[in-house]
Amino acid sequence: MKVGLFIPCFVNELYPHVAMATLELLEGYGVDVAYPMEQSCCGQPLANNGDSSGACEAALRFTGVFKDFDYVVAPSGSCVSHVTHHYPWYIADNADFQRLQPRVFEIVEFLQDVLKVEKLPKPVHFPHKVSIHQSCHGLRELHHASPSELMIPYQSRLERILQLVDGIEIGLPERRDECCGFGGTFSVDEADVSVAMGRDRVAQHEATGAEYIVGADPSCLMHMGGIIRHNGRTIRPLHVVEILTGRGGAA
Repeated sequence: MKVGLFIPCFVNELYPHVAMATLELLEGYGVDVAYPMEQSCCGQPLANNGDSSGACEAALRFTGVFKDFDYVVAPSGSCVSHVTHHYPWYIADNADFQRLQPRVFEIVEFLQDVLKVEKLPKPVHFPHKVSIHQSCHGLRELHHASPSELMIPYQSRLERILQLVDGIEIGLPERRDECCGFGGTFSVDEADVSVAMGRDRVAQHEATGAEYIVGADPSCLMHMGGIIRHNGRTIRPLHVVEILTGRGGAA
């Protein structure tokens, strides 16, 4: 298979190590990966701010860049859910997008649903306690876990894949799927509310006794990471691929 690596714009600028860990993980499973240099933002910020014309242009650009790949994989649940769940608002009738839509995956989805991995490419030892953060887009649009409001049996993609790591201890905050307060432009439009929600969420993760907050969406980790640094907390945010590749700090 030929996989197109989609790296969201803010990951490219602020978290390139997450992009490199994603590439390393895919190549570790023998996947042929290409990074199209002409890729750009998926258009989610434009859509969130009501710029339908700009969001449509971004959707068409994304589709044109990635249409010929067998799969498209990204380390961001929110960006993937925007492509798979919200592009139809703009380009539902586009034949290239119709073919592409079911082939766009968030990295954990891809590992579990396409590659069906049962072990990591190389042994990883991470003797630390982590608290899993379920991001809203990943939770409710990509089905990363069972939303508590549905009152159905609990499952968690992140928990299952982290169990492949030797020495790790996995915890969950008391309210396991509460929002961190980022919400993209919400954090700008309603900064005080966003920060208050983020402080509460960090405190919930700290209460588990974890050393790290682990998630699959860098935007949420970015938001909580800023609050952690500003308030001098010791818990650290990590993207799941950083742990799966052994890049997760001083293990």
